[in-house]
Amino acid sequence: MASILYGGGVMDIRGSIGGQVHSKNRYGTYIRQKTKPVNPRSPAQSAVRNIMAAVTNAWSAIVTQLQRDAWDVYAAAIVVTGRLGQSITLTGFNHYVRSNVARINAGLLRIDPAPTTLSLPSTDDEFAISASSAAQNISVSFTDASDWANETSARLVLHQALPQLGSRAFFNGHFRVIGSISGSASAPPTSPETVAVDFPIAEGQRQWVKARVLRADGRLSEFFRDDALVGA
Repeated sequence: MASILYGGGVMDIRGSIGGQVHSKNRYGTYIRQKTKPVNPRSPAQSAVRNIMAAVTNAWSAIVTQLQRDAWDVYAAAIVVTGRLGQSITLTGFNHYVRSNVARINAGLLRIDPAPTTLSLPSTDDEFAISASSAAQNISVSFTDASDWANETSARLVLHQALPQLGSRAFFNGHFRVIGSISGSASAPPTSPETVAVDFPIAEGQRQWVKARVLRADGRLSEFFRDDALVGA
């Protein structure tokens, strides 16, 4: 399904219509032919589907009506960025699934009570990466003094993209969760930290990593990212 932004005409389109895929990169909008992707049913893909199914079931079978109402209150106060760069408001269910899938992927338990702080966590302006082909890992720099880094059960959740040609300037394809950096009130992490890659990398490739801050109360930031050429 495509998302369309109207103005004096059509100002922007994202998604598929009639066999065409509309998207945008740093050079402007573009159209490509729609292809049907192969479903690899990989272990990672199956694990995410199972997590989403379990969280969706918990919303209807375990979460109380009072808790669902509290998630709706939280959702009504939160504005996120949509596919077209516009501000949108999600439902309480959307935020519940969004937060809990990230929590479980980060090794945390599902959280049913809604956050009482009605704001998203801040992104990290100091987030930066470097990558090593010899070590097959990614070094992640972040702000040591961030609230999440000094909060037990908070995480900086990391997603690795498929490595690309070094000449590529933009990427918005497949990302996979490769780990997280744990916050701690007693022994906070220090920047930089390293995480092993999931997709193998080679010197000269360009690597993208995107991240989100996950607070202990379930609040999940929007994505922020960095890219770097893979070193030796």
